[in-house]
Amino acid sequence: MKLVRVIDTKRCIGCRACVAACMVENFYNPGDPWNFVVEYEQGEFPNVRRVFVPMNCMHCENPPCQKACDYVGAHAIYKNEFGVVLIDYDKCIGCRYCIAVCPYGAPQYVEKLEPLFPNESFTPYERIPEENRHEVHRFRPNIVTKCTFCWHRIEKAIKENKEHLIGVHPEYTPACDLVCPVDARFFGDIENPDSKVAKIVGEKKAAQLKKEFGTRPQVYYILEGGDY
Repeated sequence: MKLVRVIDTKRCIGCRACVAACMVENFYNPGDPWNFVVEYEQGEFPNVRRVFVPMNCMHCENPPCQKACDYVGAHAIYKNEFGVVLIDYDKCIGCRYCIAVCPYGAPQYVEKLEPLFPNESFTPYERIPEENRHEVHRFRPNIVTKCTFCWHRIEKAIKENKEHLIGVHPEYTPACDLVCPVDARFFGDIENPDSKVAKIVGEKKAAQLKKEFGTRPQVYYILEGGDY
């Protein structure tokens, strides 16, 4: 099983529900987003339109962040057997080499922990002791964090022998993909020929960003309309 995401930029309306869902689900530092939206104008006046491109970690097949991390000897970044790139916070030394080499702006440096809601106290969830949290949510100052494809949800499906429901059942699907109001996001196993992501990518209806860097990103974008 290899997990990938497909995002349809023709459908995306830039509502940023995915950004909000990611923050609520993962409680990352507010100033260090795991999910953000790049927008630009396309066409010539008066025939113009706004294009929205949601961005997160690309979970590359050939992740430069991992190479940089290994180069400095930290070995904190690794890619698991399901294609998900993760960071071991216990090994991260906060050198930020991974930030420097990522073409997608995915890794985020946590200088200090901030409340989810500015000018307010930490929420009850944020006050949960580190040892009682999932390992991908054990944040501390001076480390790097990033999107995990909601690994805590994926891992739950694997432990319960429900891999076939990843990207299908809400409980085993990344939060950002669940909340899209225009059905512009798809998540699943690209090695399953019956999955929607496999069909879209297999029919060459989706493209990878910045392929020239040789990263082989596992987040694909639909740039033209299609029937799927």
